[in-house]
Amino acid sequence: FKGGDTCEYLLSSGRFLGEKVWQPHSCMMHKYKNSEAKNCLIDKHVVFIGDSRIRQLFYSFVKLINPQVKEEGNKHGNIPFEDKSASIKVDFLWYPEVNGSMRQRIKSWTEGSVAKPHIIVAGAATWSIKIHNGSNEGLTQYKINITSIAPLLEKLARSSDVYWVLQDPVYEDMLSDSRKMITNEKIDAYNEAAVRILNSSSRNSKAKVKLFSVSKLIAQETIMKSADGLHLPESSRDTNAMILMNVYCNKIMKPIDGSCCQPQPPLTLIQKLAFCFFTFSIIGYLIISLIHRNTSRKNKPCTDLESGEEKKPAISTPNVSTLEMLLHSFCKLGLIMTYFYLCDRANLFMKENKFYTHSSFFIPIVYVLVLGVFYTENTKETKVLNREQTDEWKGWMQLVILIYHISGASTFLPVYMHIRVLVAAYLFQTGYGHFSYFWIKGDFGVYRVCQVLFRLNFLVVVLCIVMDRPYQFYYFVPLVSVWFMIIYATLAVWPQIVQKKANGHCLWHLGLLLKLVCLLTCIYFLSYSQGAFERIFSFWPLSKCFELNGNVYEWWFRWKLDRYVVFHGMLFAFIYLALQKRQMISEGKGDPLFSSRVSNVLLFISIVSFLTYSIWASSCKNKTECNELHPSVSVVQILAFILIRNIPGYVRSVYSSFFAWFGRISLELFICQYHIWLAADTKGVLVLIPGYPVFNVLVSTFIFVCVAHEISQITNDLAQIVVPQDSSALLKRLLGLAGFFSGLLLFSAAQEQSRR
Repeated sequence: FKGGDTCEYLLSSGRFLGEKVWQPHSCMMHKYKNSEAKNCLIDKHVVFIGDSRIRQLFYSFVKLINPQVKEEGNKHGNIPFEDKSASIKVDFLWYPEVNGSMRQRIKSWTEGSVAKPHIIVAGAATWSIKIHNGSNEGLTQYKINITSIAPLLEKLARSSDVYWVLQDPVYEDMLSDSRKMITNEKIDAYNEAAVRILNSSSRNSKAKVKLFSVSKLIAQETIMKSADGLHLPESSRDTNAMILMNVYCNKIMKPIDGSCCQPQPPLTLIQKLAFCFFTFSIIGYLIISLIHRNTSRKNKPCTDLESGEEKKPAISTPNVSTLEMLLHSFCKLGLIMTYFYLCDRANLFMKENKFYTHSSFFIPIVYVLVLGVFYTENTKETKVLNREQTDEWKGWMQLVILIYHISGASTFLPVYMHIRVLVAAYLFQTGYGHFSYFWIKGDFGVYRVCQVLFRLNFLVVVLCIVMDRPYQFYYFVPLVSVWFMIIYATLAVWPQIVQKKANGHCLWHLGLLLKLVCLLTCIYFLSYSQGAFERIFSFWPLSKCFELNGNVYEWWFRWKLDRYVVFHGMLFAFIYLALQKRQMISEGKGDPLFSSRVSNVLLFISIVSFLTYSIWASSCKNKTECNELHPSVSVVQILAFILIRNIPGYVRSVYSSFFAWFGRISLELFICQYHIWLAADTKGVLVLIPGYPVFNVLVSTFIFVCVAHEISQITNDLAQIVVPQDSSALLKRLLGLAGFFSGLLLFSAAQEQSRR
């Protein structure tokens, strides 16, 4: 870690990802929209002063504000631009040489009578080379002129942002005869003079003129596509304009995916309290460990020298296991959360933008799937969707989703649609698993509800506190939590219908189906009534949990996207358990699920359905239209997969222990990736080892998986302590948690008030 300012990196270094995507060194660049550019530059005056190359940069910059602007007007004259709606003025001033005229214009801005521009972008040299025919006298005069301008630029830099654009290389083979004297050797000499003089001047001043040298690197890769060998192609100058916008606007707009030039956010009151809590937990654990160790030493059996037998200690070892486990868990969690904070809130580690290529997605997918096949083992039971099989299913889906996220494959619509099916399959398992538990066990006690909600939400609540993010930001956990409560309410509400009761009379099955129909009706109504949905979740304190950016639209969109699949999971569980009870399916080891003929027909239909959905998803042209159809058709591929995986007996009898291992920590993997594998809240990629992308992914992945596994263990340990089976103890814990969340909401409200 070099410890430099990310603004310096943005202005001076980077590389191309593919042909047109520029990646600054160590930080992420935001792609500004017209509305964002206007909001940033409102009431601002920007001036570009220089030659035809600066004029090109001026037009690219203006098009970020208004894409309809055309490159018209006098090429060798001043060009004004004004956006009256946002009170933005951007001017190009034609000064092709660094001479007395340019000096006089810059000097006028340093005097009180003329308003200073907020941003000044200057640069020139090629005309000096051309007029003086590349002579040394011309270079000497350039040095004299820029030396006289440097103090004025430094004076302006005290109140304005001043950038000096270094000269881009030329493509000498394409230059016209009148420009043949403009060589890269001469350009390098002029750039060297400008850098030396401006840096020397800045050392004697608090203010600093920023050198825009990154344009040279961009030009080295793209100048051969130039139309005349001198001026950059449009895509390159657009990149330069976007870099300028990031340098100035990131600290104002604070975009999540624009980490360049953004200061580290200050610690909130809640974050400070969390830091104190984890610090005291670590200290407390160390003290108790030392006391426990010293007590163990004192009570260690000693040998009687006369008889040679061990004497037992008179005092028994004190029982501190529960307290020690609690502090030990919080101690580990505190260290892990420190790593989270350093990775994605402190400007310590580098972050880079994602860049999608087919190979970056499909090669890891093939590798992981082949690896999973090598860890095939026999299942303990051969039932449909047994525990090993569901863990395996969650595992390979989670690995595919992780690869999807780190490779930026959401830009490729066919992949996006298939990943949507995987997310739907998680929710399908939520409906299937919880319905099966309540239907078979009939356990609607508070203990079960608290256990499930604690295991689902513990990590997310901690991250909301430590990373200063809203609960809805980790959208998947609110989604499965709400669906769990909907499943619970559907089955727990009077009349409670469970398998034991339904076996007594078939009418109870009809009653349950009526409940499911009512649930489906409510889902259908809420999905097409955004107003009703938003009213339900706009009541305080629900609004605090489900709002994102001040409204619940994002929550409605996420819920609506997979609105039917949980119901499908519940219905599938009901039908499967009914068939199983009536012994209409065969689940013996190696036996097909149905008779040979029925199995073959269903298998054929499943394969055709699976492929048909994939063909449809691959032919999608519009994400909005496909998202509208997705809730109704995603179940086709899910059911097809279940039947393909379970109809053949030999396939149902084996599973991949590799995938199952990841499946058991799938929730932790999904949440942890936000901050310690990806970066900038999933918008970018964390860089621990710059310059070696493959090695970086290997190292960050190893740490990420270890952390997810450790958090899973911590959650399981704390669940036993925080959610006890004893009713009176559980009630006390619930009252304590209610007090904790009340305090959290009050602190959160106070924070929002102070920010305003």
